[in-house]
Amino acid sequence: MSSDELYQLACNADKEDRLAPFRDRFYKPDPDLVYLDGNSLGRLLLKTSDQLAEMAHDQWGEKLIESWNQHWYDMPLRLGNKIAPLIGASEGEVIMADNTSTNLYKLAHGALRFQAGRTKVVSDTLNFPTDLYILQGILKDAGPQYELVLAGTKDDIHPDLEELDQLIDNNTALVVLSLVTFKSGYLYDLEKITRLAHTRGALILWDLSHAAGAVPVGLNEAGADLAVGCSYKYLNGGPGSPAFLYVREDLRPKIHSPVQGWFGEENPFRFGLQYTAACSVRKYLSGTPPILSLGATEPGIDILAEAGLENLRNKSVRQSEYLLKLLHEKLVPLGFSPGSPENSDRRGSHVAIRHPRAYQICQALIHPEPGNPRIIPDFRDPDIIRVGITPLYTTYTELYIAVSRIRDIMQNKVYLKFPEERKTVT
Repeated sequence: MSSDELYQLACNADKEDRLAPFRDRFYKPDPDLVYLDGNSLGRLLLKTSDQLAEMAHDQWGEKLIESWNQHWYDMPLRLGNKIAPLIGASEGEVIMADNTSTNLYKLAHGALRFQAGRTKVVSDTLNFPTDLYILQGILKDAGPQYELVLAGTKDDIHPDLEELDQLIDNNTALVVLSLVTFKSGYLYDLEKITRLAHTRGALILWDLSHAAGAVPVGLNEAGADLAVGCSYKYLNGGPGSPAFLYVREDLRPKIHSPVQGWFGEENPFRFGLQYTAACSVRKYLSGTPPILSLGATEPGIDILAEAGLENLRNKSVRQSEYLLKLLHEKLVPLGFSPGSPENSDRRGSHVAIRHPRAYQICQALIHPEPGNPRIIPDFRDPDIIRVGITPLYTTYTELYIAVSRIRDIMQNKVYLKFPEERKTVT
């Protein structure tokens, strides 16, 4: 297709987009900015600013400590119950607490204790590094008999499912995987892999950080055991916003938290000297929750529920297919290649574009020459330009502009103006 035809496709799709009105609910000080990094940090909702102001002035400022009873004490569970439908969980199975790493530590530690006698943990080389770091630390303390084994990948896009099958055996205590992998965007078959783990007697813990709010997740339907996830990506909760965790109801009495903080106590304001874990999912809380940060997540959760996850997923698939079409027609002839699955059933809501000069190209997009649009994707080592599609506010025209700009940067060698040395945060 010609460039004019590809552009017209984008314009027509934007005109027909029933989710387009949601875009106006986000803060956009620069209307021309093309923001394609919502899979790392979602845009700020206008309502979030209002909510934070109300919490600070009315709840904290005026009501002071009375707000604990009126607004704050039940917030982690109340918000967890709002997240539950987005990930296919039931009421009382999800709670917001701490961060993803801490929650993964709590659940993995509890799962290994419950699975005493089994000494193998299985993950893959596509998993987010912090998940592996947490597991390495747990197993180091557990003893030399424990091992972490990783299924590999043959193409840096798809996990080696045959190797994963071979690694999960009758000595496997726990399988820990990201439902959507952070680089390639590969989407696991949640039900199939959960069933595989269960046939070998293993528990499974899913990291939903790149899935929650972007793809339909059916934890209960699949019989999944445990899950964690963050809220600052597709949930638009803000930088460092609190994470969530899920424990299937029948497992809750069996999976203990190693962090026995006072908010996880059955009656924290009894101030007893001996800990008794709460019977509910509150048992996985630890210290006093960060109330303002928790409150900032609510508008992002609410807008996803309003838009409808199926609607969001349908638009995400159409947009990623359009982006891949642009990639093949405009960029592959210049030495680029797709770094994500071509099959939309196995792809989350971001697309990886690979090129040896990816970091410099990203810098050229973010710091344009006068007269060119500013575009913010993100870079992932070693050679990935990662394009996050967030259907609430990403337009088809923005995807066209981004790919066209990448093409111009390559053809005019603009990337050579930027050093290969990388900044601390990439």
